[in-house]
Amino acid sequence: MIITKKREHNDLMENIKNCNSLFLLGCSECATLCGTGGEPELRAMKEMLEAEGKRVTGTFVSKTGCQVLGTKVELKQFKDALAETDCILVMSCGAGTQTAVELFQDKPVYPANDSLFLGNMTRIQMFDERCSLCGKCILDKTGGICPVTACPKGLLNGPCGGTNNGKCEVSADIECAWVRIYNRLKRLDQLEDMKRIAEPKDWSAHKKPMSLNAREKKEEVEK
Repeated sequence: MIITKKREHNDLMENIKNCNSLFLLGCSECATLCGTGGEPELRAMKEMLEAEGKRVTGTFVSKTGCQVLGTKVELKQFKDALAETDCILVMSCGAGTQTAVELFQDKPVYPANDSLFLGNMTRIQMFDERCSLCGKCILDKTGGICPVTACPKGLLNGPCGGTNNGKCEVSADIECAWVRIYNRLKRLDQLEDMKRIAEPKDWSAHKKPMSLNAREKKEEVEK
């Protein structure tokens, strides 16, 4: 899931200083779980904006903010409220904000959140970054633990000389990724994998901006 946090209040207010009316758009998935774009957060944002003298023409939590066509269909019921608003305030991730940009070509769209990382929820509203979206996964070679993400240095061969009692030299709060990998491979009786020297990573597998048409592959299979 995409982990987000609320933007600084002053930065947000600076963005919308010329907007007298706003429409609030949240997301029922990642942003809701992060506590940055669900129904309670939209209500709180509405109250805050109205206290600042702004008018909120409407609020809506989309099913999936990053789904362009789905969000477009969902918002049809708010045609009048959207026509009246000066700008759209998106309370989801950067992808959700850019969905709104695509749907509202003639209105300013502003993000209410900062997008941080792709992570796993370990407890309610507690998140760990575990994937760097590098484009070519190596989890099959590292016991399912990603050193590109879990190691602050992104070492493909480790551990480095700075590890101390299983901790990272960058911070004693961080477990050394390669010690974790070693311990897991040992439990799985796969320590032979540690003897393999990983070649330099092919970072070209993650070119920006990326796109994928999964329908093309499906059509090829059906043929």
